[in-house]
Amino acid sequence: MIFDLPILSTLIWLPILGGLLILFVGSNRDAFAKWFALFISVVTFLCSIPLWTNFDTTTSAMQFVERVEWIPQFNIYYSLGVDGLSMPLVLLTTFTQILVIASAWDVIKERVEQYMGAFMIMQGLMIGVFVALDGILFYVFWEALLIPMFIVIGKWGGPNRVYATIKFFLYTFFGSVFMLVAFLYMYFQSGSFSILDFHTMSLSYMAQILIFLAFLIAFAVKVPMFPVHTWLPDAHVQAPTAGSVVLAAIMLKMGGYGFVRFSLPITPDAAMELDWLVIVLSLIAIFYIGLVAMVQSDMKKLVAYSSISHMGFVTIGMFLVYDIVQNTGSIQGSMIGMEGAMIQMISHGFISGAMFLMIGVLYDRMHTREISAYGGVVNTMPWFGFFAVLFAMANAGLPGTSGFVGEFMVILASFKANVWYGVIAASTLIIGAAYTLWMVKRVFFGAVANDNVGTLQDLNKREFAIMATLAVAVVLLGVYPAPLIDVMHSSVANLLIQATTSKL
Repeated sequence: MIFDLPILSTLIWLPILGGLLILFVGSNRDAFAKWFALFISVVTFLCSIPLWTNFDTTTSAMQFVERVEWIPQFNIYYSLGVDGLSMPLVLLTTFTQILVIASAWDVIKERVEQYMGAFMIMQGLMIGVFVALDGILFYVFWEALLIPMFIVIGKWGGPNRVYATIKFFLYTFFGSVFMLVAFLYMYFQSGSFSILDFHTMSLSYMAQILIFLAFLIAFAVKVPMFPVHTWLPDAHVQAPTAGSVVLAAIMLKMGGYGFVRFSLPITPDAAMELDWLVIVLSLIAIFYIGLVAMVQSDMKKLVAYSSISHMGFVTIGMFLVYDIVQNTGSIQGSMIGMEGAMIQMISHGFISGAMFLMIGVLYDRMHTREISAYGGVVNTMPWFGFFAVLFAMANAGLPGTSGFVGEFMVILASFKANVWYGVIAASTLIIGAAYTLWMVKRVFFGAVANDNVGTLQDLNKREFAIMATLAVAVVLLGVYPAPLIDVMHSSVANLLIQATTSKL
């Protein structure tokens, strides 16, 4: 609690209620819908700042805890809290939401109130996922946020939006069913849906294996990991720009968050037994999906495949712990991999969001995302070219940007675990640079390719403010990641103890 206010509930319900209000009174009031959505987004972000300023970095315990009876017959509570693993993701969500609302200011012309309302409701539900401490509450938030995203893609998406929307829904809903079954099994074993109680319960080896696989299906779809990744490029290509930003910057992180909140602490013996499976799938994503990105002709699809490749660093960094402990005899060496994975999630939120916003700016002017339609954009849009190249270099892992920090830490951890893991993981520095520089060269540099490019207008004040904000975030995290590492350090240390302590 801050100032006797339930801060986490405020962060969840303020945007949800704001979105409902927009839907209720916003019909044919586009200006009201936009300004009110922006106002609520800014207020929500300001309300989230005390999570950082008042956070105790010396403990791994849950902070800002709220707990109220919800369905007492089944021991289900409205229980909220954050630690060093979840709090940065909450701030990433509230920060990104402001940019999402601003990016759609002049772009969305039809049913503006429904568009803004959907994103406001989605924000509250996403925050709920990161702060829920009850399994059923987590599941409700996890599933409910599919509805507004389903509507956003289905209504404001591209020509094949219906196919992409249904595919997105079926994939994610299918995986979630396995997670619910795991929750129900643990409830009947422990009599509680408390996630922290799940962390301390003893489970047989076979139960751990089955629960781990159930979680793996649910979270692998969300990340998404190879081979259940195919819904993401379709969803990105068909989604409006803001939908792609939320998908890449926030929703993919829920899969990584699920692994550290559920898989590793609840099923440590199964995770140790099956870590090779996650590592292999992650390496395939890093290497093979990176190659797939190289042959894309659509900028949005290229960045979508790039996101899958970069998220491979998140999952491999989380599951290197067992090989590193086996090689070094200590969990301290695995800290760098886990912290690198968490930093990669935050960094990828900034960079992928910026890349999709960059593509959205071009699409709004040219109405095409085909790389072949561009050329020499920097000649007519110099400020845009500056930001675009910066974000592209960050996407390629340039030192001094946030894209380098997490990937470098995970690569170091990979070499500690197995030299071949490190070699394959490090290949992304070459592959990522290849497809990113190829796109930059074709789109931005050289002579002006055609009359359409020659008439492009540079960033307006709103677009410049959005790009500059993200540029500051990317450079600041790249140059000085220490505050973020300090925030998550105690929670990561506690997670590694849980992940390496047998429950048999």
